Amino acid sequence: MTNATETTRKVGRPKERTDARHKLLTHARELFVVMPYDKVSTRLIAQKAGVNIAMIRYYFGNKEGLFETMVRETMMPMKKKMDDIFNESDHRNLFEFMRIYYHEMNKVPQFPRLVAQVMHMPPSATQRRLFEKVFTDMGRPDHDLMFGKLKKAGYLHSDVNPKLCKVSFIALMVFPFVAPPAMLQLHGIELTESFLDELLEHNIRLLSRGLLRDQT
Repeated sequence: MTNATETTRKVGRPKERTDARHKLLTHARELFVVMPYDKVSTRLIAQKAGVNIAMIRYYFGNKEGLFETMVRETMMPMKKKMDDIFNESDHRNLFEFMRIYYHEMNKVPQFPRLVAQVMHMPPSATQRRLFEKVFTDMGRPDHDLMFGKLKKAGYLHSDVNPKLCKVSFIALMVFPFVAPPAMLQLHGIELTESFLDELLEHNIRLLSRGLLRDQT
């Protein structure tokens, strides 16, 4: 006969494991963005997360698997919207993508800087290899084709270059998070949620007036 204590333990176990997975991903991201990959051990991650180190093997296999999953799940909200942008020639999806990017990166503001650092590493570096694997697996669309589709659909001014549109869009979106903190401080900028909301609306107006034709 099963007693109340055993029943409680069985019911609670799935949630405890789910919480452990979430804690491992959260603390892994916090460590990877401030420490070199080689210096972040699975033991340190488990210690910071307050869970048994065996949970890393259970959920992710090893440190590489944990790092890859962390990158993949951090990028997933943007991936879903990027699919919409690529499949539908609607300029509003571009602005929604920027909105989601600001919202998600405000939770982990050091992640974009981690991406920039990793992509400067040699192709053989573990972090870069894992990042590129995630980008490939997630089916990264061709941004040139994406903006080309918008131009073909009549959304862009006839005299703008879709490739340069891509550069402007990425620069406006990513710069606040990769700019040196000292530079932001020098200009009195603090990456608060309210500031990012205001910057988002400003960028939307800027892009709308500079790149998009009047749709009325």
